[in-house]
Amino acid sequence: MTWSEMQTLLTQACTDTLYMVGWSTLVAVAGGLPLGILLVLTDRGGLAQNILANKVIGQIVNVARSMPFIILMVALMGFTRWVTGTSIGREAAIVPLAVGAIPFFARLVETAVREVDGGLVEAVQSMGGNTWTVVRKVLVPEALPSLIASTTTTVVALIGYSAMAGTVGAGGLGDIAIRYGYQRFQTELMWVTVAILAVVISLIQFAGDHAARTLHHRGGRSGPAPRLRLLKAATTDTKTV
Repeated sequence: MTWSEMQTLLTQACTDTLYMVGWSTLVAVAGGLPLGILLVLTDRGGLAQNILANKVIGQIVNVARSMPFIILMVALMGFTRWVTGTSIGREAAIVPLAVGAIPFFARLVETAVREVDGGLVEAVQSMGGNTWTVVRKVLVPEALPSLIASTTTTVVALIGYSAMAGTVGAGGLGDIAIRYGYQRFQTELMWVTVAILAVVISLIQFAGDHAARTLHHRGGRSGPAPRLRLLKAATTDTKTV
């Protein structure tokens, strides 16, 4: 295979991988963020304590997380076909990728939100803030650096999952590595694919770490007193409205 042919294949594979990972990340964040916050709120001592609901949601998340991704893809083929009209291709791969990433991201969100200073939560409650105000003005903003790091971890994991999705016709870099590098014994193409994956993951990790550190330093310089003044103003505006 000539370099121009390899370049065409790799360009399309990179596009397919980024497409699958990008859309599945959006769905995972949209589904996992509220789910993770709900796990914190409904836990014992939470703002919306409901032990039964917490146990049920936690068990569902644990079961979904424990399922190997290759099995999840097969188990969701019927659902994937119903959603996308096909069980093959990059659009079809987004469904199991997102379903597998939602519980994974939800647990990371839960951990990040639990790290928020309880004093800020109590302060907003003492100012008359309700649960929604606490979530919107305290939990999410204060946990944002950790949430960015969690999103980065999820994206990296999804890149690995997308490579496995390539084994069932989803396309992407995993498909190139298997179909050409392994089945057709074109070892050089497989190693180029591995190198591209390593570079992409490194860039994503660097960008995520940089964004998390920047947000963390900004929050640290602001200190608790300015934050409390901002929160007081926010709760006052909420009550006024």
